[in-house]
Amino acid sequence: MAFHASPDTLKRLSMPPTFIQQLRDARTSLTEGEIEFNLWVGPLPVRWLARHEPGPIATSFADRMIQGPMAAWFHEHIFEPVPQGTRLVDRITFEHRSGAMGIFTRLLFDGLPLRLLFAYRHWRTRRALV
Repeated sequence: MAFHASPDTLKRLSMPPTFIQQLRDARTSLTEGEIEFNLWVGPLPVRWLARHEPGPIATSFADRMIQGPMAAWFHEHIFEPVPQGTRLVDRITFEHRSGAMGIFTRLLFDGLPLRLLFAYRHWRTRRALV
């Protein structure tokens, strides 16, 4: 959880060719506060405002999209102890908007692209902690 508490973690977990431009970080912890950023997808900035909240267990936290491209986004980061160390589980619930924005978000935040994004984030997290 300490790795995720670092202010630059979101940037470090951005999968190329996207990158994060942090606009405001008003988080007081992983479980409280808001963060606002642009997710740059090539030349297109996608504004995102997320509120951090407690997760379902003591070693977890969640982020909920308050404003952004999706109709809804709720992401739980769960850190479970295992014999080899810790397993990171990402549990995401989301809904797409209708119209052009919904088509755009389906291309970026659904199915294979979403799986690739979180596979990349888990790989980057492992590399950062070794």
